Amino acid sequence: MKKIPLCCAAALLATGAHAAPLLRCEVTYAGTTHTVQANVVSDPYPVPSVDIGGRFHFKPVMVGQGQRVEYIKLYSYLDTRKGPLLIQAVRYLPPFPAPASGSEAVNLTGTQFLYAGPVERELQYQCFLQGVQP
Repeated sequence: MKKIPLCCAAALLATGAHAAPLLRCEVTYAGTTHTVQANVVSDPYPVPSVDIGGRFHFKPVMVGQGQRVEYIKLYSYLDTRKGPLLIQAVRYLPPFPAPASGSEAVNLTGTQFLYAGPVERELQYQCFLQGVQP
């Protein structure tokens, strides 16, 4: 087993050698699950939405700088003939919950169920947050 010199280990701790914040969402429609990830951005507007099964679009946005996350917004849209129709917009603000002992991610949203369209199609999602200090 390799040993890290004490000076190097202390330097890693002092500089906050943590993984960059990551938001990972599992979005399910019609039995297919898509994994949609978001990294920290300073400008939320260029972040694209992701097509989910040709019926929905999902857009997770995590705004901040470096390790600091100012807010997280999740947008869900129904795809209509006239274009995407917003069906849910959710905002999460710090402090964010800490992951359970031994886990690196926390389930930020729980499982969400959305229903939209003429026949009430179902979109499910849950998002996990990692690398953010509570």
